[in-house]
Amino acid sequence: MTEQKKPDQVENGRRKFLKGGAVAAAGAGAAAAGFPAIVGAAAHGKTKVIKMQAAWGGGIFLENAQAYVNRVNEMAGGSMKIDLLPVNSVVKTSQMQDAVHRGVLDAAHYVTAYWYSKSKAASLFGTGPCFGWSAQEMLGWIHYGGGKELFDELMGSLGLNVVSFFNSPMPAQPLGWFKEQIKDASQMKGLKYRTVGLAADVLLEMGMSVVQLPGGEIQPAMKSGLIDAAEFNNPTSDRDFGMQDVSKHYHLASYHQSQECFECTFNKKLYESLSSEQQAILKYASEAENSNFFWHNTLRYADDLVKLKDKDGVNVYRTPDSVMKAQLAAWDIVIKRIEGEDPFFAKVTKSQRDYAKKVMNYLNLNQPNYQLAYEHYFG
Repeated sequence: MTEQKKPDQVENGRRKFLKGGAVAAAGAGAAAAGFPAIVGAAAHGKTKVIKMQAAWGGGIFLENAQAYVNRVNEMAGGSMKIDLLPVNSVVKTSQMQDAVHRGVLDAAHYVTAYWYSKSKAASLFGTGPCFGWSAQEMLGWIHYGGGKELFDELMGSLGLNVVSFFNSPMPAQPLGWFKEQIKDASQMKGLKYRTVGLAADVLLEMGMSVVQLPGGEIQPAMKSGLIDAAEFNNPTSDRDFGMQDVSKHYHLASYHQSQECFECTFNKKLYESLSSEQQAILKYASEAENSNFFWHNTLRYADDLVKLKDKDGVNVYRTPDSVMKAQLAAWDIVIKRIEGEDPFFAKVTKSQRDYAKKVMNYLNLNQPNYQLAYEHYFG
């Protein structure tokens, strides 16, 4: 344990530090002259500090949030710094967007499914229907297919004082953990199942009873019998939660949340107070983390899937096509219903369909069958 210093010791130490800093600055005057804005701001205590709360208390998603923060801090060179706070540090996860809007928090790192109760269209920027695309193409739509403009329109209609950046293309989320192997969609009817976002509507349509719980509550809820089955996001997080201790039947592949990404959201007034260089850093650090997330997390997920099978004795299955076809049929019903209720929702899904039809036509024609090559080399 570190010894707690007395106030006079702290003050004397601070004075020595400042005196030493002044000497060092004098000796480096020529070098500093070339960087007056950055060095000057840091030396005079004018670093812009941004408090960002994450929706994650630990695990790989908190690592991902920290990776984005690290990029911002390194690129800012002392002119700006994000302090990352773990889940519930200031407000509950369900209150994070409102806290950023009001300025209680400067920023948040989460997913749109966590605030979609304000508008079901919000889920379309994360856990929306699968129009034959992955999270990579969904992010392409956000950045180049009109999605960002539609998101900003949604923020305006809701009166929310926020600016958001989207990154980190998540692989399709597993169907999840069950008490037995799922071979047919009929086995899912009546099960109490944990998920979030529009996926809840889809699985309700399939006859399931849906419970929306934070990640940390999933394993205890399944252990106690509050729920019969559950999904969160990926093999690494699932193993960290200890899902292998409450179930030995794990199903990969699903259309209920076949694409998702992180949302890094900032208070709009704060964002607009930043210099154009600082605004660009927040944006381009997000784009850089987009690649880092995919490279980093894909390997971690693959490693932990091996551990679940070989060390934890989990039976891993690919969800049958019959179940996924039933999911698509449920999505059709849910989409049609909400489009009839919400013209903006219909505007977004049309934009997504137009983008996916064009882009996936090219990708599906061009991409070779990677499964064929995999089987050729690995059986």
